Amino acid sequence: MTCTPQVIDQTQARALLARLDVPQIMRKLFRDLAAGQAVQPAQQLVEFPQGAGDFINYLGVLAEDGVYGVKTSPYIVREQGPLVTAWTLLMSMQTGQPLLLCDAGELTTARTAATTAVAVDALAPADARRLAIIGSGKVAQAHLQYVQALRDWQHVSLYAPSLAGEPDTVARFKALAPRLTVADSREAAVAGADVILLCTSSAGPVIDPASLNKPALITSISTNAPRAHEVPPHSLNDMQVFCDYRQTTPGSAGEMLIAAERHGWDRTQIVGDLADLLSGKVQRPGYGRHVFFRSIGLGLEDIAVANALHRLQP
Repeated sequence: MTCTPQVIDQTQARALLARLDVPQIMRKLFRDLAAGQAVQPAQQLVEFPQGAGDFINYLGVLAEDGVYGVKTSPYIVREQGPLVTAWTLLMSMQTGQPLLLCDAGELTTARTAATTAVAVDALAPADARRLAIIGSGKVAQAHLQYVQALRDWQHVSLYAPSLAGEPDTVARFKALAPRLTVADSREAAVAGADVILLCTSSAGPVIDPASLNKPALITSISTNAPRAHEVPPHSLNDMQVFCDYRQTTPGSAGEMLIAAERHGWDRTQIVGDLADLLSGKVQRPGYGRHVFFRSIGLGLEDIAVANALHRLQP
């Protein structure tokens, strides 16, 4: 007997996500991955003909929860600018039937920020006090929401080129962190920072770690642009590199691909991933030099959040 999956649109997803502890869901996921209770295949990138765009499939299996699934996210080239959407399909490993079809826009924002938060908690110095955020979109706001309680931040600095004309956006950030200040430049934002969160959709470098005046934790996320990267690829050779999942991230992260091709960097230089850190296999780093954390967004993250949404339903 076939069953019709529950369908959740973007508005419903946003409301339901407010009921979830997404960072805790991510912590369990990476512990399951370390224990062999989850499977994370590599991303699948498929290009459309004639340069019309592409789509990425993010796959994952959560054996303990008895589910698997896929998030599919197209990047559609249009005259008025690229269109990016995403939907997650959750499937039962017991019945082989679909359980949930969910607009993944809100899920992607939440799991991206929550994964960074897990990394900040695992990697940042216990006495980190100065936080810098580059970017002002929904992903950046979610980053601040999830990291604000992880350390006793005495100074939070925000920079994005458009912020001067967006008082409502600034107000939303200050509602999360009243001590937040808006910097006049990237350089001013990151000066003296202990943790720097790069939350942009840039296809090229946003900051150069070599220009920083002290060792810091730098986190970076991904976008659909080909080989997108937020730090110069050559800078990987001078940093302690961590990632969300060492088996798949080096094959997708733009700066890692370019660094391997042009700058003599090798994936074996990755110190550890979140499964290593949360299982105790790898310890918190020292800060004799910068620490870099790169996430590409895993199918397992999408599947874990979708499963949690499904379990909320009566």
